[in-house]
Amino acid sequence: MEETGSAAAFDRMGTLGIEEEFYVVDEYGRPTSGSDELVYESEPPAILDGRLDHELFKTVVETQTPTLDGIGDARDGLDEVRDALASHAASNGFQIAAAGLHPLAKWRELEHAEKPRYRAQLERIQYPQYRNTTAGLHIHVGVDDADKAVWIANELRWHLPLMLALSANSPYWDGFDTGLASARAKIFEGLPNTGMPTAFDSYAEFEQFERRMVETDSIDDRGELWFDVRPHSGHGTVEVRTPDGQHRRDYVVAFVEYVHALVESMADRYEDGEANTDTRREYLDENKWRAMRHGHEATFVDRDGESTIGLAEAVERTCDRTGDDALATLLDRESGSQRQRRIHENGGSEALRESLLL
Repeated sequence: MEETGSAAAFDRMGTLGIEEEFYVVDEYGRPTSGSDELVYESEPPAILDGRLDHELFKTVVETQTPTLDGIGDARDGLDEVRDALASHAASNGFQIAAAGLHPLAKWRELEHAEKPRYRAQLERIQYPQYRNTTAGLHIHVGVDDADKAVWIANELRWHLPLMLALSANSPYWDGFDTGLASARAKIFEGLPNTGMPTAFDSYAEFEQFERRMVETDSIDDRGELWFDVRPHSGHGTVEVRTPDGQHRRDYVVAFVEYVHALVESMADRYEDGEANTDTRREYLDENKWRAMRHGHEATFVDRDGESTIGLAEAVERTCDRTGDDALATLLDRESGSQRQRRIHENGGSEALRESLLL
């Protein structure tokens, strides 16, 4: 991976890329080391060629869709990749599970990958990275101008807690109920360069920050800026990294559609000369905490910093503005964290493990 990116990468508007992290599990649905076999020791289906990689733990793999021309291709692209992954895993004696955290992924008992990149991260970061068994959903939307991408990333920050609240799918970590709707979000924030980013005035300012972080040995490359949203200076996209990993495909498509609609709407606002909304980062951090703690039941500090707003009202207000109601369709549906707790209460650990399988 290149140490830093380039403004020239931002040359297409509205393209899509979907990255998902999954758990490799055994015949009983328990996390197991399988990334070496799936990534290095066997030939994946063509759709996954160059688009299947492992993560920090040998029980986590990541897939990427090909670059999609627009939102109309999202569901087919997602289906192709997920079906191929499940088939590839089965042919190698594994299964695939999807969640923000696997409830039985006990980090002290799992193997870390041997890739030099991850070994360097473990050495530099230590405990927070050793326990990082998280799995997320990352959504890329192409933007045709670098300054526009930075403006959009700034503006997207207020919407991230809404997505986290609706995507919350990780109540269990290391074998116990955390009391959180998204424990993944809190665990991942233990790493440096994560969480809610500050606003940048221009791409030049972001580029300087990216370069300085490499030059000061804070990160090895641009990929280690793990903020919840970022201008991706390699792909030429705005990347949203907030949602938990999802079991349900229609939920993934809803988040992808919502992010795509937001980016397209914000691109129009940028072209109209609108200024970024001035929201204190502390309020954004508070809203993210409310989302990870309460999920669907969260209320948020509104943009004015003086009032609160419920999740449903906040989502519906945004959907009205973008003309897309994808995320609103999830408001009355059971969240992933609610589903996991219900299944565990009624059927125990075995039923919960089975419910996470693709």
